[in-house]
Amino acid sequence: MNKKNIRVSGRLRFFLSALLFLGLVLIVITLYTYTQSIMAGAILTGFLLLYFCLLMLCYARMSSVFMYEMISFATQYGQVQKQLLKNFDLPYAVLDEDGKVVWANLSFERLTETKSGAGKTIHSIFNEITLDKLPGKDEDFGESEVEIEYKDGDYLCRMRRIPLNDMVTQNALLETTPDYQGHLTTICLYDNTALKIALREVDDQSLAVALIDIDNYDEALESVEEVRRSLLTALIERKINKYMSSMDGITKKLEKDKYMVILRKKSLKQLRDSKFDILDDVKTVNIGNEMAVTLSIGVGLDGLSYGQNYEFARAAIDMALGRGGDQAVVKTPDQLTYYGGKSQQVEKNTRVKARVKAHALMEIVSGKDQVFIMGHRNGDVDSFGASIGVYAIARALERKAHIVLDTITPSMKPFVEMFAGNPDYDNDFIVNGRTAMEIAGNNAVLVIVDVNKPSITECPDLIGKCKSVVVLDHHRQSNEAVENATLSYVEPYASSTCEMVSEILQYTTDNLKIKNDEADAIYSGIMIDTNNFTQKTGVRTFEAAAFLKRNGADVTRVRKLFRENVGDYKAKADAVSQAEIYKNFYAIAICEAEECESPTVVGAQAANELLNIKGIRASFVFTYYQNQVFISARSIDEVNVQIIMEKMGGGGHMSVAGAQLSDTTIDGGIQLLKDTLDNMIQEGEI
Repeated sequence: MNKKNIRVSGRLRFFLSALLFLGLVLIVITLYTYTQSIMAGAILTGFLLLYFCLLMLCYARMSSVFMYEMISFATQYGQVQKQLLKNFDLPYAVLDEDGKVVWANLSFERLTETKSGAGKTIHSIFNEITLDKLPGKDEDFGESEVEIEYKDGDYLCRMRRIPLNDMVTQNALLETTPDYQGHLTTICLYDNTALKIALREVDDQSLAVALIDIDNYDEALESVEEVRRSLLTALIERKINKYMSSMDGITKKLEKDKYMVILRKKSLKQLRDSKFDILDDVKTVNIGNEMAVTLSIGVGLDGLSYGQNYEFARAAIDMALGRGGDQAVVKTPDQLTYYGGKSQQVEKNTRVKARVKAHALMEIVSGKDQVFIMGHRNGDVDSFGASIGVYAIARALERKAHIVLDTITPSMKPFVEMFAGNPDYDNDFIVNGRTAMEIAGNNAVLVIVDVNKPSITECPDLIGKCKSVVVLDHHRQSNEAVENATLSYVEPYASSTCEMVSEILQYTTDNLKIKNDEADAIYSGIMIDTNNFTQKTGVRTFEAAAFLKRNGADVTRVRKLFRENVGDYKAKADAVSQAEIYKNFYAIAICEAEECESPTVVGAQAANELLNIKGIRASFVFTYYQNQVFISARSIDEVNVQIIMEKMGGGGHMSVAGAQLSDTTIDGGIQLLKDTLDNMIQEGEI
């Protein structure tokens, strides 16, 4: 170290300069003293010489002494800082670029029960802190925060990035490249356990709103003697009140079959943990009624206000009823959660609702210039038959109608050909989605059939183009729905959309005439969705078939339309013969139908065939088609395949459902299905 290169600055330099300035002042005073007294001037001159000698000596020794004192001070100061940080009450640690702990204070070591030199990665200590959670150089101030749970405690972890560029560059012992971007990361843990407990306690005390509907109130009362009906009502009401009271809830009867419940969020957690066992408990009420009582429950939670929770509850109860009842739906701002739904839907004997919906549909169509009818992508016979029925209604009301159809599947091809070359229908009777978007005017109505999820319709953009939208469907509602529909008629109890359209046709106009081909198409839709009238058939299903039969439907013609080629038949037979029986009750098969025109249809037919095996509760057939794995799920009455498929991203009915899997193989899909079945069996959901 060259001492001559040491310079002082700041306040210390000012202090030393002041001493030199004082010496100059003394020189002036000495000169003035000589004018008054030579003896006094000589004395001051001696003092002045001594002063400058001492000052020069101090300057000469200042560099070495000053540097020694500064280094000594810095060393002592660094030790104090180290001790303060080492004994800091907050857990504190330093990580290298790979996330390994290179230094930690005593609080951090006590918390994690590790030593600073252990070299553990921070992720191995706190699972929530991964490398991607560490602050990057582009983040604001190089800082980030992560909330973690550790040893029954809640912590806020604040991390700061410390660049090493300047530090390493100025170090004579190290040599780096110009683009060196090394850094350290400091983390500090703040204990938020008490705060989290307080927030959870406040959250647990927040109120949730629940609406309860008795699904089959009238039907259940009619199944018992008149003198015992009041007793049945009292038992049901007592069961609901007692159950909700045990959850510290308040129950208020709104109508004969409707209740509103106010309860704490903490109590709702008990309901969710028990899978809303009141759904099964209320079915035990039996005083001779032939029909078990079922409930639908809608719960609103985590809204910004009590009013919003009530709106959530209303939306949830509508969803529960739209999915067939006998289930609970919990709605929050972020998601919908379903519980129950194990019972078959109860068929309504009255047609009042169908008549009301038919008249409403007439009013909507009569007030429009154009009618567009659209089903789901990769349409089937039910969606096309229902479209034909709505077309007949529009024609009877003298309105221009178009069926929107982009892809004609092999199963639909024979039916489309019946109408495509028929001179009784206009050339634009069937249009694609692009054409529909171009010709749709401001006064057009869109009728969506056989689907209530806008994302899987033939042309989702057409929904936004038409101001009036009507939904006719028999599938259970899902999280996704057509918003602000002018008319929504979704009845999960119906066997098919063609059945619903057949009922609407009977109430549309007195002089409505449908042609033979139209009757065949609608009748075919009912046949295909009921598997030749063996699934989901009720009184109204056969009444609809009888109406179509009176209007010219011919069973022989329809049967010929459903005949399949030998390749499809062999593929279906091969899938059945190779089926695996899982857990003694579930048939799983692979349909190798690449050479077939419609592999998914063949897979669905194979799933139906597997139900004919004794002991099989549900069947699942996997088909690889168009770079996706399609699953056809079927059951009779013992298993709700809809909730199984919903777990895998699909949906459908209790006995007829399906799903489409992307970015996977058939083997991966089968393993996913088995894992889903195992989890649902363990949880008691099936």
